[in-house]
Amino acid sequence: MSAINANSPTNFSASGLSLTGSTVTSTPTGSTMTQADFLQLMTTQLQDQDPTQPMDNSQFASELAQFSQLSTQQDIDTNLQTLSSNLSSNMQTSQVLNSANLVGKQVLVPSSTLAYSGSAVNGGVNVSSTGDVVLTIKDSNGNEVKTMDLGTQQAGLAPFSWDGTNDSGQTVSNGTYSISANNGGNSAALSTYAAGSVTGVGYGGSTTGTYLQVAGIGGVPLSQVAQIN
Repeated sequence: MSAINANSPTNFSASGLSLTGSTVTSTPTGSTMTQADFLQLMTTQLQDQDPTQPMDNSQFASELAQFSQLSTQQDIDTNLQTLSSNLSSNMQTSQVLNSANLVGKQVLVPSSTLAYSGSAVNGGVNVSSTGDVVLTIKDSNGNEVKTMDLGTQQAGLAPFSWDGTNDSGQTVSNGTYSISANNGGNSAALSTYAAGSVTGVGYGGSTTGTYLQVAGIGGVPLSQVAQIN
């Protein structure tokens, strides 16, 4: 809040917002002034000016120019925000449409489970350093079903395939099984992946982005796909 003394005329400006006449409310430093604020201040200045010393034409023209400049700047800001929003929306739509080509393809995605339904299931282990990789498969009760020694693997993605049999060679029941792996006897767990067919594509908002619906696994962000076959 700033009081303006009629005996001490000041220049009107878009940044200072000083007026000659009565007390007016100025916008806080760093805040955005709207066209309505600008117009109100100009109107107040005209109403409260000294009749014996009215504003000259050049000063009034200068203030009108500032008003026009403010209006143009706000229009540009609004248009840029709209353009940015439209571009973002178009990019999201384009990514979803392009990802539709993946429907029906096999992808390798992060998963701690395998869905067995009578045929061999494939997956992979993200090996952190060269060493012997051991994969352990457990049933829904936490009982160990199968231990698979994948041998010495280089750092990177090591593939595996499980035929659905247990350590005794017997075929297990259809269902979902948990998988875990370690490297060279190290107890630290390695990231595991499962292969599945893409059944659909969607958009999960700004956090998830485009995602794939993978059979036996569920929704997986497109960015997490490790391999496409």
